[in-house]
Amino acid sequence: MPDRIDPYPPLCLKPREDRRLRAGHPWVYSNEVDVEATPLKEFAPGDPVTILAANGKPVGTGYVNPHTLIAARLMSRDPRHPFSPSLLVHRIKVALALRERLMPGPWYRLLYGESDGVPGLVVDRYGDFLVGQITTAGMEQMREAIAQALVKALRPAGILWRNDNPVRALEGLASYTSVGYGAVPEQLELEEHGARFRVSPRSGQKTGWFFDQRLNRAAVAGFARGARVLDLCSYVGAWGIQAARAGADSVHCVDSSADALELASENAAANNVTDKLTCLRGDVFKVLEALCEDADSFDLVIADPPAFIKRRKDFASGSQGYRKLNQLAMRLLSRDGILVSCSCSQLFSAEQLGSTLQAAARHLDRMVQIVGQGHQGPDHPVLPALPETGYLKCLTARVLPA
Repeated sequence: MPDRIDPYPPLCLKPREDRRLRAGHPWVYSNEVDVEATPLKEFAPGDPVTILAANGKPVGTGYVNPHTLIAARLMSRDPRHPFSPSLLVHRIKVALALRERLMPGPWYRLLYGESDGVPGLVVDRYGDFLVGQITTAGMEQMREAIAQALVKALRPAGILWRNDNPVRALEGLASYTSVGYGAVPEQLELEEHGARFRVSPRSGQKTGWFFDQRLNRAAVAGFARGARVLDLCSYVGAWGIQAARAGADSVHCVDSSADALELASENAAANNVTDKLTCLRGDVFKVLEALCEDADSFDLVIADPPAFIKRRKDFASGSQGYRKLNQLAMRLLSRDGILVSCSCSQLFSAEQLGSTLQAAARHLDRMVQIVGQGHQGPDHPVLPALPETGYLKCLTARVLPA
């Protein structure tokens, strides 16, 4: 194997700053770059680069953004296969092999950023259709090549770019939604654990669905039989409809989006559980407070909110948000009820979520038993070298009198 790769301009690191990369981490921070040897200002956002250690030996190839804290992202460590369109095809095929081995059907996260060797790119599969999100300048430059690679590997009927994530602004990228290949309908269908769902890829959250909770929804269904269920931040009814199909007596879905609740109702009809579903539109905290005032009660409460902590400076307020949400949820639980509490905030650990449940329970003079712990599914693989890839926590707690 050759010792050097020079397909792209060099990005030189300071002495010893290659150690973390060689240990498996894929990011180069701006303060690790030797700006005297290779001034960052000479690069344009998204430019491909060869990353060199201080001794001149190559670490790999990737792309650069001189205006962000993460100044470069490593795409390839192999001198024979630098960052290129052909490498994209290879990465897609490797990722596809894992999903086809583990997933029961063609509905899953196909590409999960750094975990699949494609930093800044996420692609979800809905049967014959793909919905992608690009969050970095390097991948934006490769957008057409990515679409061509996806077509070559999967031959989809259509590809939709849902490039409206606020993170793009940090990379200096515009926000837009557009069709990248073929045609994509207004609604897409998927199947999960025998249930059928419709989602809106253009206007829904993320790409339209949250595949990461697949295994957790299956595990929680076992608590639903005969239960009165409250599904908080329900979106299009993924948790609640699965609970209804598993034998719940009734399900109340709470969400602030009228469009999401309309889809939840349609999904309930598609799965023959319309008679069990009630939709409550409003801010989740206000709805919870109103239910508490009415002395309502539920046997199973599912709290799967959006990320309350997106940046470190949000930690204090976000932690309070998790505490308030779970404490209100516990107030609505029956004497031996089950609370499913989730967090997709990467900066909020499973241990911190458990401590939040404990503190909320003690404030109400109750106790909790953790009877289940979940995380993201295998189509969201975690890199041990990059803890940020493991973000999802799901704790199932039995809440008892003290």
